[in-house]
Amino acid sequence: VLGLLVWSLIAATTYHLHAAYGWVMFVSLFCWILTLLFFMTYLLQLQLKFYVIPWPLVLMIYNAVATVLYLTAFVTCAAAVQPTSWRQWDYNRRAAASFFACLTMIIYGVSTFFSFRAWKGLGSNAATSQVTDHA
Repeated sequence: VLGLLVWSLIAATTYHLHAAYGWVMFVSLFCWILTLLFFMTYLLQLQLKFYVIPWPLVLMIYNAVATVLYLTAFVTCAAAVQPTSWRQWDYNRRAAASFFACLTMIIYGVSTFFSFRAWKGLGSNAATSQVTDHA
């Protein structure tokens, strides 16, 4: 949802006049589409059909790359916002896009952390923590 907000706020401005916002638009749209594809894959349980692919590792790598991409998009977007813009609505949308890009970057960072834990198998659920092995 946050990625959708970022690219819709940028798309509502005259982003094509500024190269910096083209990068923000690319990152936000690219990550949003890939996140949607991963979501649909897990929602439809397609990862069970493609069991050869190490899905926890793939998700961890994707989340880490998305975090770095959103870091660059956030810095680019925040640096390019000009408060003396002659179009006040563009300023407000770009400032809001910077804020939501920062939130999206943080969320992808947290997802990277949890993906790393899932990949390494560091977490356990209540069912597996109650089982003891008595021989």
